[in-house]
Amino acid sequence: MSQNLLLTDAAGRPKNPAPTGTPLLSVQDLHVTFSSEAGDVRAVRGVSYDLHPGEVLGIVGESGSGKSVSAMAILGLLPDNARITGSIKLEGRELLGLGDKQMSKIRGKDIAMVFQDPLSALTPVFTVGDQIVEALSVHQKLSRDAARKRALELLDVVGIPDPERRFKNFPHEFSGGMRQRVMIAMAIANDPKVILCDEPTTALDVTIQAQILEALKNAQELTGAAILMITHDLGVVAGFADKVSVMYAGRPVEQGAVDEIYYRPRMPYTIGLLGSIPRLDVSGEHGRRPLTPIEGNPPSMVDLPDACPFADRCPIVTDICRDAEPELLPAGPDSHPSACHRRADLESGTIPIDQVYPVPQIPETHLDTVPRAQRSPVLEIKGLQKHFPLMRGAVFKRRVGTVKAVDGIDFEIREGETLGLVGESGCGKTTTLLEILELVAPQAGSIAVFGRQAAKLSGRERMEMRKDIQIVFQDPMASLDPRMPVGEAIAEPLRTHGWSQDKAYERVAELLELVGLEPYHASRFPREFSGGQRQRICVARALALNPKVVILDEPVSALDVSIQAGVINLLDELRAKLGLSYLFVAHDLSVVRHIADRVAVMYLGRIVEIGDVASVFELPSHPYTQALLSAIPLPDPRKERERSRILLPGDLPSPANVPSGCRFRDRCFKYASLNAAEQMKCRDEDPVIVTRPGKEDHAAACHFADALEVV
Repeated sequence: MSQNLLLTDAAGRPKNPAPTGTPLLSVQDLHVTFSSEAGDVRAVRGVSYDLHPGEVLGIVGESGSGKSVSAMAILGLLPDNARITGSIKLEGRELLGLGDKQMSKIRGKDIAMVFQDPLSALTPVFTVGDQIVEALSVHQKLSRDAARKRALELLDVVGIPDPERRFKNFPHEFSGGMRQRVMIAMAIANDPKVILCDEPTTALDVTIQAQILEALKNAQELTGAAILMITHDLGVVAGFADKVSVMYAGRPVEQGAVDEIYYRPRMPYTIGLLGSIPRLDVSGEHGRRPLTPIEGNPPSMVDLPDACPFADRCPIVTDICRDAEPELLPAGPDSHPSACHRRADLESGTIPIDQVYPVPQIPETHLDTVPRAQRSPVLEIKGLQKHFPLMRGAVFKRRVGTVKAVDGIDFEIREGETLGLVGESGCGKTTTLLEILELVAPQAGSIAVFGRQAAKLSGRERMEMRKDIQIVFQDPMASLDPRMPVGEAIAEPLRTHGWSQDKAYERVAELLELVGLEPYHASRFPREFSGGQRQRICVARALALNPKVVILDEPVSALDVSIQAGVINLLDELRAKLGLSYLFVAHDLSVVRHIADRVAVMYLGRIVEIGDVASVFELPSHPYTQALLSAIPLPDPRKERERSRILLPGDLPSPANVPSGCRFRDRCFKYASLNAAEQMKCRDEDPVIVTRPGKEDHAAACHFADALEVV
C-alpha cells in the first residue's frame, strides 16, 4: 500500500507521495439536504475529494457530521426527500442523476459496501452461501456450480474456516466478526473498483477487529480496489489509511496525508479529537494525565449561521470566527488544507498545538500516597462460579450440558482503587457484575463487601448494603425512563430509601452540579440531552446515596471520543473527590490503561492475568493478553506501520464446550511452537494463576508464561 512508501520533505519529515493520474472516484462540492418539519437539514455541505486506485481514504468525525450520508449519496441509497447537488464521478462517469436501474448495475459490481451492522445487512432467511451466489449471479453470467465454487473461494479468502460447511449456514449461526467477513466476501465478489466501509469494526472486539482489518487488506490486495473507510476510531485510520478527511457539521474541516493530519493538525477540532483519545502507548505519569474533552455539542444542521460551526466549542475562537465560515485552504505553501481562520497561527507556532486546549485539573486524594497494602478491601471475590444449565425439549426438558459463564475467579478491590475487568464478549464479565450486585450466596465461592459476606446478609442488611454499591450501565438512554424527567430519575433511589421530597430535590441539584450539569436540567427529559450528558445523569443517579463502590459496565463505549474524554475525566475527578472505588468493565484497553490502577483479563470464565496496570500493559505474560494488546490500533501512523499484530484464529469458544486443559490452547500462537510433551501438558492440565517472578502484583495462568513487550 502507498502508506508504506514514505518520502521526506525539506525538514526531513515523512510525507506520503501524492498519487498521479485520473482519480477512480471523484466527489466534488457534494451537498445533501433533507426536508423536515423544523426546516431544511443540510446534512452534507460541500464535500470534495479524489480517490485513486489502491488508495485508502479515512473519513472521521463525530456522530451526525455527515460521514455516512455522503457515502450513501455515492451509492444512490438516500431516501426520496434528499436533495443532492454537486458531482460524483466514477472513472469519469457522472453518477448523480442516474436512475435506480442504472445504479443497480454499478452497486455491488463497481462500487461495493461493507455496512456497520452485518446482521441487518444480511437476509436472515437465506444461507450466507446463497447470498454470495446471488451477489455473483446478478452481475456475472455464471452457472450455479461456478458461482458456488467462487463463493467458497471468497469465504476462504476472508478467513471463514471450513467454507464447505459454513456455506450452508444462516447469518444467525455466525458470530459478529464472522458475519462481517461474509459482508467483505460479498463486497469483493465482483472485483469492485471502490469499496465503501461504514464503521465496519465498531461493534467488534479488538481481536476480531484486527481480523477484519486484515481481511480488508487482503481483499484490497486481491481486487486492487480503492477503499473509503468511515470510522470514529482514529487508531484504525492511522494504520489503515493513506489520506484523512476530518468532517464537522456536514463538511470537511481538514484534509491531507495521514502523517500530516496526525503530526501537524491545523484545525482545533482535529487537535481536540487527537487529544481526547486515551493512549495505550503512553505510560507512567503521562498516561494518567487528564484527556482533552471538546466541550459542548455539534450544532443543529437546521438554519446554520454564517459563522464557523465550531466556534462555540473552540478554545481559540476570535471575532472573525463568528462573522464568517472559514474556507478549506492551506495555511502555507507546504501545508494541507484546513477550515480555520487561525490556521496560520497554528502553522507558525504562534499558538502551540499542545496549548490549544486547557488541560483539566484532576484533584489528588489522600489515598494516592497510601500504599495499597495499607488500604482496606472494599470488595473481595474468591472462587466465584456461575454455571447455567443447558436444557433441551419443549414439554419434557432435559439437561444436555452446562454453560460455564464464570468458572472460579478471584480478585479484590481496595479503598480508592480502580480495577479494570477486560476480555472479549462472552468471557463472563457481565455475569460477574450481576453476581456481585445480587449480594446473595453464589453457587460456589464467596463475595465479601466491606469485609461482610454477602451470603450472611439479612434482607434489611442487603437493602442497606445496596446504598454502598451502585452501577452505571453501558447505554444511558436504555437506563433512563424516557417518560420521566431526569430529576425524578435521580431522586428515585433517594425516595426508595426514605428521603423526603424536599431533601431529595436538594440532593438532585447538588448531584447535577457535581457531574457538570445545571440544576434546571432536572425538569428536562432524557431525549433533550446528548449521549455524554445522559451518561453524566446516570453517574449522578449512581452517586445519589453516597456509595463507596461504583461498578461501571462499558460506561463510555457508546460515546464519541470527544464526549468520552469528558466522562472519563469526570470519573477520575469523582474518584479523587469522593474517595470512590471502581470496578471498570470495558473492551477498550486504552481506556482501561488510562483510568485503572490494576487490571484483570478474563477468558472463557476465568481470569488469565491480573496485576497492576504498568506491569500488565508493558510486559504482559499470558499469550491472550499479548494478543489483546497487540490488536489495539494506536493513533500514531509511524508506530502502526512498525507494529506486528498477533492475530488469533477464530472466535471465543462456547462456554458450554470449554476445551480440556488450558482453555486458550486452540487459539494460542505459542502452543504451535511447543514440543509434544509441552503440548500434552497444555491439553491435559488446567493452568493455575501464578505470580510472575519478582512481581508481587502480577500473575498469569499459563504453563509457559513469558513476558513480552507488544505495545
